[in-house]
Amino acid sequence: MTHPRATPPARTESTTHTGRPGPDTARTPSLTDLRDHLTTQLDPAARAWLEHALDEATAHPGLHGPISVWELRLAEAGRRCGAAHADAARVLILDAAHADTDALTRVYFQGTADERRAVLHALPHLVSGPGALPLVEDALRTNDTRLLGVAVGPYAARHLPPHDWRHAVLKCLFTGVPVDRVAGLEERSRGDGELARMLADHAAERTAAGRPVPEDLHRVLDLTESVPPAPGADHPHGKES
Repeated sequence: MTHPRATPPARTESTTHTGRPGPDTARTPSLTDLRDHLTTQLDPAARAWLEHALDEATAHPGLHGPISVWELRLAEAGRRCGAAHADAARVLILDAAHADTDALTRVYFQGTADERRAVLHALPHLVSGPGALPLVEDALRTNDTRLLGVAVGPYAARHLPPHDWRHAVLKCLFTGVPVDRVAGLEERSRGDGELARMLADHAAERTAAGRPVPEDLHRVLDLTESVPPAPGADHPHGKES
């Protein structure tokens, strides 16, 4: 059966001030990419299970009763598709179910850590505006590095306010999440004096405590010294008041 697909958002790459793609610009796989990958990687039994799960989600989208059938399939995805492919399978199921912000919120707060991570992966595909930011903010309050690494993805890059985004970068440094996981890092760090101040303060605190300063901190600090956009150029994130 051919499943209706939400049109994925256009993928863009941030660039350094030299015009070359930076190391934080690895593109986010589209829904078609995920589907094609699973088609080639899953064994026949797992592929058949996924096709059936997508059929069910397409036939019974949204929320129905205490729990929808597709929510049950989300819980099964790890066992049926394997841990390596579970995130992609869950994102496809959420898409087939046309999960809106309310549905994603329910799955996130009622689900396991694995299901929460899948919801965060799905946000840039399924939510166009900032309405799902409470889910990102919740993930950023945790110390679960697997959640944090997804919470700072493309959805946060588009919608997280400057103050919160800066603290998300610091949280990655605190917890050891590689800053390569921070989508839009170069674009949003460029010329950000407040982020530079926060990074310098953090480096000074670590040095005073006799602790090493992460190499990632120096890297982001260098990015803040990059050439900012020309005056008058549109900036999607605005200024922090």
